[in-house]
Parts: sequence; C-alpha cells; structure tokens
Amino acid sequence: MIKHYILNLNPTAKHEWDRCILRDPLTAKRPEFAKLIAEAVGADTGSYLVSVNIEIQVLEEAAVPQAEQLSLPFTEVNISTSMREAA
Repeated sequence: MIKHYILNLNPTAKHEWDRCILRDPLTAKRPEFAKLIAEAVGADTGSYLVSVNIEIQVLEEAAVPQAEQLSLPFTEVNISTSMREAA
C-alpha cells in the first residue's frame, strides 16, 4: 500500500508541534498510522507483530515564497479645474 503525504518543515515555527507536519494532500488531515496498519492487517481481533517499512521519496519540493513587496504602477491623472471646484 502506497500513501502520499505532504511534509511541511518549519524550524522557526513558534510551537514545537508546528515544526514538522505530515498531512494528507486531499483532506489535510494528519495521518493515523495505527489505523492504516490496522486496515492493512484486517478486522480480526488479536495481537499482531507487524513490520512497517517506511520508504521516503521526495516527489516534488515547493519553495516557500519569500515576502515580497509589490509595487503597482500609478499613472498620473489630470483633473480639470471644473472637477476640482465640484469636489
């Protein structure tokens, strides 16, 4: 069974639990590994010795956008004197 997750690393996060977040790409929920393993084992009651193999392969890296200041070009507008007087 292959599952895909989005890993978000932020070493400067305010809280420890926000520094490394693993989420489902469709639901944005954090994965419940015990539930995933139980689904793979089956529904029979019992205790199981399981082997879990985690293989990590980076499929795509999205760079964090840097805060940038946008400059919007403003064109000068000449307001006629009659419009100034009306205002």
